[in-house]
Amino acid sequence: MSESLADVGAAVEGTARTADEQDESRSQRWLREVLDAGSFLPWQAPQSVLSDVSDSPGYRQERAGAAQRSGVDESIVTGEGLIGGHRVAVVCSEFSFLAGSIGRDAAGRVLAALQRATTEGLPVIAAPASGGTRMQEGTPAFLRMVSISNAVTKHKAAGLPYLVYLRHPVTGGVLASWGSLGHLTFAEPGALVGFLGPKVYRALTGIDFPRGVQIAENLYEHGIVDAVVTADEFAATVGRFLSLLRQGPGKPDDVATYKSPERPAPEAWHAVESTRLPERPGVVALIRQQAIDVVELSGSGEGNRGGAVVLCLARFGSSACVVVGQDRAAPDEVPLNADSLATARRGMRLAAELGLPLVTVVDTPGAVLSPEAEEAGLAGQIARCLADLGALPVPTLSVLLGQGCGGGALALLPADRVLAAENAWLTPLPPEGASAIVHGTPDRAPELAAEQRIHSIDLLETGAVDRIVPEQPDASREPETFLRRIARAIDVELADMPAHAIQERIDTRMTRWHSVGL
Repeated sequence: MSESLADVGAAVEGTARTADEQDESRSQRWLREVLDAGSFLPWQAPQSVLSDVSDSPGYRQERAGAAQRSGVDESIVTGEGLIGGHRVAVVCSEFSFLAGSIGRDAAGRVLAALQRATTEGLPVIAAPASGGTRMQEGTPAFLRMVSISNAVTKHKAAGLPYLVYLRHPVTGGVLASWGSLGHLTFAEPGALVGFLGPKVYRALTGIDFPRGVQIAENLYEHGIVDAVVTADEFAATVGRFLSLLRQGPGKPDDVATYKSPERPAPEAWHAVESTRLPERPGVVALIRQQAIDVVELSGSGEGNRGGAVVLCLARFGSSACVVVGQDRAAPDEVPLNADSLATARRGMRLAAELGLPLVTVVDTPGAVLSPEAEEAGLAGQIARCLADLGALPVPTLSVLLGQGCGGGALALLPADRVLAAENAWLTPLPPEGASAIVHGTPDRAPELAAEQRIHSIDLLETGAVDRIVPEQPDASREPETFLRRIARAIDVELADMPAHAIQERIDTRMTRWHSVGL
């Protein structure tokens, strides 16, 4: 074993195994905790590919000793089992075998499992715990990370889920390949997760890596992993997730919506003031009170934690979907920014890759205005949201829930169908700002709000909105009933989406938005 892998192994495994551990390897224990009882069936491993200098007598002896200590014949265990009754393929590291390192034989097992899972249409659960590439096999083993990444990409391109649970520890080439490609990524509490292990970092630089950085909980705070959960919690989340994927559009009861007001429409300025009330319910309340089988996700997965955008998978009534929503209750220090929209774009990718409808919830007083926002490319993220939404191959539904201010609101609006709460509104700038531009003072904001046709009724007439969900008389005075009405409207609209071919769907969507406002 290389010195770096030996260091990692000693740090994690300790010097002795308990009596229970002698009868059960780490991988066996994890499989028992996650899979339904008695459901695991191991898959036959491919034949060894080692035939050159890396398969030296010393290395063979080292492998034999690792097998004796760990109870397995390689660092990768593959097979299938059930989670919540759902059949899944499993790729699980055994860290006690040469620190879970990936040589060519181990890589072959990962590849064979991914290819079989793709052929058989199975979700893959990947559970790495590894020090990275096996140093004894050098560059040939290192290059296998490319093939593994390509196999994961092919599996996901087939519309099949790939879920990752990062176990303590995951470093090096494993983290930089199949450990970081999950549709959803979870981590074990306290797990060491980092590109360069702390022992190697110290050896190369002569200084210690800062404490607390390469810890699962810190990666969650930075939007790199979706949650830090125990194995039991991970199994429950996977069960909910796979149940969601099985949900197709149902036939919900009709919902009270209307295409023309049954009473005089509220004035635009009244609507603006109504949506600014702190007690008005937003997307978080909608999800918590009305959604079912919710699987919450965190951040963009790329180091961005946009707190002003909520991302989850959920079901409203009979309809499963990916939800991307602007959180009107986000604290002031977490404004709608470029990171928020990076999270939104992740939701769009997830919907496309998993074949689920996308529901966007628009409710924002506007994106942050700051030098930092300019340097982070906020305008570019808005543009890319618009481009991504236009080209999504799955049904899309936008819900204008309240405030719809500026480019931040526009970024999530142009869907196949658009619902609007009765008091919702959409405008390029806050009415006060627009009034300052047009009239030189913010005091004429009520007048300008009416002139700009920002109200939901106006949006219905211009074709930007398809249906209006009533407020009786105001969402802040009937929050639970209002949210129930919104949730049922989402269910109805998703179930009523026509089954277009992909290109037809995209063409229809683009034609619709080309004509809005003309």
